[in-house]
Amino acid sequence: MSLRLRPTPELVATAWLKTVVGDRVATTLPKDNTSWAASGFCTLVVAGGTPNMYVPLREPAIGVDCWAVNPQSQKPPWNKAAVLAEAIAAACQDHAAIPQNLALLAGYPAVQIKSAYLTGEPRRVPDDPSSYARYSIPGLVITWTEVPS
Repeated sequence: MSLRLRPTPELVATAWLKTVVGDRVATTLPKDNTSWAASGFCTLVVAGGTPNMYVPLREPAIGVDCWAVNPQSQKPPWNKAAVLAEAIAAACQDHAAIPQNLALLAGYPAVQIKSAYLTGEPRRVPDDPSSYARYSIPGLVITWTEVPS
């Protein structure tokens, strides 16, 4: 018996965030910061949420960190990180773009994003020992369902 691949909150959040910030999002920050120094980078972690117990509707809360670095300086590029966070906040308010269907990795069914909203304002996280600029979004809630195949 083989199990059917099912979308996960991480896969869905990654796919949705890529529609907002491009291909600069993952669950971990790339070790080589020169690969993302020009554009910044977003990382995400599932922070909570409750699947609907009656219908196949998922509503995870995702923690998102927006990072920026200037390899030639010890001064964190705060504005570059803030621009990423604000792009995510603005995408949540782009009601014409939601709902939308998203393709995931090969073998996974597509999903339909029903809504996306923030549960808190992006905030600056100071004093990073590596001199990275980091803005943290405490909760990005993405409501979604699988698209029937």
